[in-house]
Amino acid sequence: MRILVVSDTHGDASTLRQALLQQRKAEVVIHLGDGAEEMEALACSFPAKAILQVRGNCDWNAPFPQAEEIVLEGKRIYYTHGHIHRVKYGLYELDCAARERKADIVLFGHTHEPFQDYHDGLYFLNPGSLHGQQGTYGILDITPAGIVTNIVKIR
Repeated sequence: MRILVVSDTHGDASTLRQALLQQRKAEVVIHLGDGAEEMEALACSFPAKAILQVRGNCDWNAPFPQAEEIVLEGKRIYYTHGHIHRVKYGLYELDCAARERKADIVLFGHTHEPFQDYHDGLYFLNPGSLHGQQGTYGILDITPAGIVTNIVKIR
């Protein structure tokens, strides 16, 4: 299963659409916040994709939770914008929250810096900011052979 992971689009619906078109094989799209309006507006254009969202610190009136979890292909994913775990100051709180939930994968944004890591059984993925020509997004592939994370620069 391929999952498109985006964050921090900050009103850039055009770049978000571009990422969605580039990743046609992605069955699920997870938006990690600070772009709720443009994701909601584009969701109807991609009815075959499951769209999951959390609220970022700039999504003041968005009706989404600040964090959520889901099991896909037998892997538990904890996803959040990251501000509630103060990820700009380190990943300890996020790591603890993910492990409390027995997550296999943790997705977060907020820093605008792409990041991927694997530490002691837990995959971390921050897709960076999908805003403008230097935007980035993440790909999460869950297969019988394992989990693969990638950061993709928008073209």
